[in-house]
This record gives sequence, structure tokens and C-alpha cells, in this order.
Amino acid sequence: MHFYQDPEFVGTVQQTIEFVGTFAFAISGIRHAAACRFDWFGGFVCGVAVAIGGGTLRDMMLGVTPFWMLSPFYLLCTALAQVFVIVFAKWLKRLDNAWFVFDTLGLALFTIAGLQKTLDCGHPMWVAIIMGCITGSAGGVVRDIFLNRKPLIFQKEIYAMASIAGGVAYWLMLKTDINVGLTSFVTFLLICTIRFLAMKYHISLPRLHAEE
Repeated sequence: MHFYQDPEFVGTVQQTIEFVGTFAFAISGIRHAAACRFDWFGGFVCGVAVAIGGGTLRDMMLGVTPFWMLSPFYLLCTALAQVFVIVFAKWLKRLDNAWFVFDTLGLALFTIAGLQKTLDCGHPMWVAIIMGCITGSAGGVVRDIFLNRKPLIFQKEIYAMASIAGGVAYWLMLKTDINVGLTSFVTFLLICTIRFLAMKYHISLPRLHAEE
């Protein structure tokens, strides 16, 4: 089955998603660093870790050159995100859930980017779903390690599972030959909706309990 009828269109969609996702994830990482009172350099490093961490791990596992090494745009995008956070610091501070929104947008966008790139490399869909989850989640793990926190995806909050659900939805839509643009849009909305609803209604996975 031919998932992509127009390679040029798919490439444009993928690049756009990666650029916007980089900006959103970088803001999330820099906001967390600011909450921990990091200096500007520390904030930039944290933003880069979130923005490129998952995609770097994905590309290494796929055996291709990490995406950020092919263009300086991703580092420039992170620098722009840092300027945005510095300039609008007071405005962002009034938005208690601003970090959550940017983190969710980054998760959704990078999940889609991971799915598309893995399929483009010729791997089966089950591999793409795993790589989409890694692309969307691994950067946050690196961020939390830098900030000396328990990684978010290993706690009760719905995070990686939202990415996996989006990957399954992406696969189902591709099987019905739905346009890749519409497929990406619906997947994006689904991941964001799962995250927002899980947060609003305190939906979480069961916790493991050690034997006493």
C-alpha cells in the first residue's frame, strides 16, 4: 500500500511539524529551567535537550544522521524560543499551565514527525509507533534528568500512552488511504485531547505497588 502519494508534500509537512515542535518543546524545557533558577546558558541547554533529544535517539536507532546536524535551524529555533521566554517571562508566569500546553504541543508534533520519518525509512508501522513515542518522550526524560526530577513518563500522568494512542490512530487512518495532511492533523488533535482530558479529570494509569 502506498501511504504517501506526494513525497514533496509529505516532506514539507514533516519539516513544518519538526520546526514547530522544536519551538514548542524548547519553550517547555526553558520554562522548566527558569523555574529551577538556571542561568541563560543552562536554560538553552535544557531547551536543546528537550527539542532534539528524542529525535536524536530516534535517528541513531534508525541509522541516519541526526536531524539537527543537517541544518542549524533547530538550534536557532531553540535560541528564538529562549528569547521568547525571556521577553514574555511576566506574561508566561501568569499562565500557570503554559509549560503544560507547550509540552503537549511538542509531544504531539514530534510523535507525528517520528512516525513519518520511520515510515519513510521503510520500517513497519509497529516500529514507527515506538519511534514516534521515543521522539515525543525521550527529550522530556533528558530534561528531567538535568533538573534532577523523576522522569514524567514513568509516573502516573498520561504522557507516553497519549503518544502511542496517536500512533495507532495514525496507522488506522493510513490504512484507509486518508491524506497524510489530514492524518497528521487528526493525530495531533487526538494526542492533545488525551493529554488535556487526562489532566483535567485526573486520569492516570494504575501505580505499581511493592510487596510489603
